[in-house]
Amino acid sequence: MALPSEARSLDTGVIHDIGYRGYAGPRLGRAYATRSLFTQSLRAAYGLGRSGRSKVLPMLLLGLVTAPAAIMVAIALVQREDELPVDYPEYLGIVGLLVSIFLASQTPVLLSRDLRHHTVPLYFSRPITRADYVRAKYAAMACAQLLLMTAPLLVLYVGALLGGLDFGHNTAHVLYGLVTAVLYALVPTSVALVIAATTPRRGFGVAAIMGYLAISTAVVGVVSGISSEGRAGLPDSAQWTALLAPNELVESLVNQLFDLGSGPDRLHAPGALGVVVFAATAAAMVAGSYALLLRRYRNI
Repeated sequence: MALPSEARSLDTGVIHDIGYRGYAGPRLGRAYATRSLFTQSLRAAYGLGRSGRSKVLPMLLLGLVTAPAAIMVAIALVQREDELPVDYPEYLGIVGLLVSIFLASQTPVLLSRDLRHHTVPLYFSRPITRADYVRAKYAAMACAQLLLMTAPLLVLYVGALLGGLDFGHNTAHVLYGLVTAVLYALVPTSVALVIAATTPRRGFGVAAIMGYLAISTAVVGVVSGISSEGRAGLPDSAQWTALLAPNELVESLVNQLFDLGSGPDRLHAPGALGVVVFAATAAAMVAGSYALLLRRYRNI
């Protein structure tokens, strides 16, 4: 029995070739994906590739950190000084508040936004693993911090050499400054990353990081002030409180290692034992924060 024409038309199908092709190009793999995530995160820390408003704060902080270095070099050259007004590691302490603001404001950009917009599972649908994600974000924020602090050091160093200041002294001390910058880029940053990874709200992350850095610094300052009252200087017993604050920990360790700083309120690791303990604490902060980040992203 023949089917009606309407039934025959419903059973008839047409295959259209719309040009889909299988991918036959190179497979770049995990390493390329991890490098791409690192590059994208580093750019995001400075607002590159994002809206103009996102660039304002990081670029403003970069300018504020670098401009005083240029002014100090100009003053030293005009007055024909034999040395720069400040030492390289000391300069990083002077602009420490600006560096902390950059850290607190930009770390949530790298982590909290991914959590808020639920894009983290999308990263893990690609070849990268959770450990790759943590390493890329960790390295990106550390490099962003390092770039921020290296820029003024280079301005000071290049200006000193162009002004005819002592090459050996400035070369040695700019290396001290670079070591200090690396420690600042690792120790406080590691703690900030852990805090930012706990909340999808960028505002909460910024407040929590800045609050932790400010409160820990204030505690060290209060204890140091009480301990030094009526004394010629800060006793070694009070120097141990610097272990509570990442920034003060780095300053104390660097001052003792390179015999920097002066004055009665100079922070330093107390003796050889202090150097060992302070260095071990810094390493524990970095390694412990990395382990906490890995644990955090295993549950996502």
